[in-house]
Amino acid sequence: MDHARSPLYAAIDLGSNSFHMLVVREVQGSVQTLAKIKRKVRLAAGLDKHLNLSSEAMQRGWDCLSLFAERLQDIDPQNIRIVATAALRSAKNTDEFIAKANQILGHPITVITGEEEACTIYQGVAHTSGGKGKRLVVDIGGASTELIIGEGFDAAALTSLDMGCVTWLEQHFKDRSLTEASFDRAIDGAKQVLAPIVERYRSLGWDVCVGASGTVQALQEIMIAQGMDEVITLAKLHRLRKQAIGFGQVEELDIDGLTLERALVFPSGLSILIAIFEQFDIDSMTLAGGALREGLVYGMMNTMQQQDIRIRTIQSIQSRYQLDQAHANSVANMAANLLRQCGDKWIVEPIAEDMLNSAAELYEIGMSIGFKKDGEHAAYLIKNLDLPGFTQAQKQLLAQLLRQYREQLQPIGAQSAVSATSANRILRILRLAVILCHRRDSQTLPVVTLNAEYDALTLTLPHEWEANNPLMSAELALEAQRQCDQHWPLIIA
Repeated sequence: MDHARSPLYAAIDLGSNSFHMLVVREVQGSVQTLAKIKRKVRLAAGLDKHLNLSSEAMQRGWDCLSLFAERLQDIDPQNIRIVATAALRSAKNTDEFIAKANQILGHPITVITGEEEACTIYQGVAHTSGGKGKRLVVDIGGASTELIIGEGFDAAALTSLDMGCVTWLEQHFKDRSLTEASFDRAIDGAKQVLAPIVERYRSLGWDVCVGASGTVQALQEIMIAQGMDEVITLAKLHRLRKQAIGFGQVEELDIDGLTLERALVFPSGLSILIAIFEQFDIDSMTLAGGALREGLVYGMMNTMQQQDIRIRTIQSIQSRYQLDQAHANSVANMAANLLRQCGDKWIVEPIAEDMLNSAAELYEIGMSIGFKKDGEHAAYLIKNLDLPGFTQAQKQLLAQLLRQYREQLQPIGAQSAVSATSANRILRILRLAVILCHRRDSQTLPVVTLNAEYDALTLTLPHEWEANNPLMSAELALEAQRQCDQHWPLIIA
């Protein structure tokens, strides 16, 4: 193995509920996941009233680490980071567990503080999740919950609280009954833990909220399985609470989309998240692209620049698939120019402009497979590639935009990244930008004017340009007919 060309990195998180191992390598300025290994150890459940880990819990942990140790043999020691979190922070006999664990792994384990954990989680989110402005990050672990407010790569508030889905299970659902009373106790208990930081966090404020935990991932999987979109709201959380109560007992939980391994801690994690939503008056939450393990990995990669994550992702894909970056930039600039001329209110959601730019930068990716059906190839690639900085809903929208960037035209199907109106409008702009940049020469780009009146567009071109570019003029006339067939008036003047 040539470590100089393609070094491997490993991050191991000895969590209170599960042990995780992430193995990656850097490819063209982006991180490629090579392995994800997870074992449900439930260390926190092995803590007795004196905060001593049981021998059974420690053995479960050692058995898991014996599996991880084999994979670490292929990785440079300086590219390995192993951390332990809440359960091992609080256990009285942590040294006993760590001593044997170090021998098994052959690498040192660091028990990090709650603030260090929160900081690393935030870096993992910042390096894998897009969006502008201040973000509130929530991570519900097995024995602790981290809340962070930050902007870009800088955290302004870091808090780690002593509550998690395993400890709350033992405190509030010990008899495993699912009732209004048990949920109320769990939610009220969480609110009491949150109370000391509420005023400060509300005063700092945030623009977006993201969840970076297994609890949030499980909730999103359930909502999608039940036909909802990926955005978590308080109303949806209470709907899932009602569903859970209907089963009566934790062991009987059979909610669509809920995996068996998450079922045991689902009610406790749900209760904590409801308390967070209500205490901080959160409107909505989406799933982050990464958390603690990703933060550890990116912290080891000194070559990773702290730049806009979506830009880094797009540049990496352009490089990996050998796209014509100069041409892609021309199409993106043309699309931005056309959209700008339509006015500030033509597209409601700010993210729609970012989606248009991303689609323009990547629209030729399908040609790396073949020209014929390149739109379908592009959609397949976008749906299945790791795209740090883009949510699942945004990936779905990108795929639909690229599927029909030329020729056949239909309205954008069901998606939840932006409104249907915005999605179809940026599709129209993308198609026009691709046609206008067809010659792949920035010196031949026409000076165009685009006026928008609701869905009616008027594209004005120089007369001499039309005379000198009869093929492109014919393509624009055909595009006008296609858009008009969808009841989207387009006049070429």
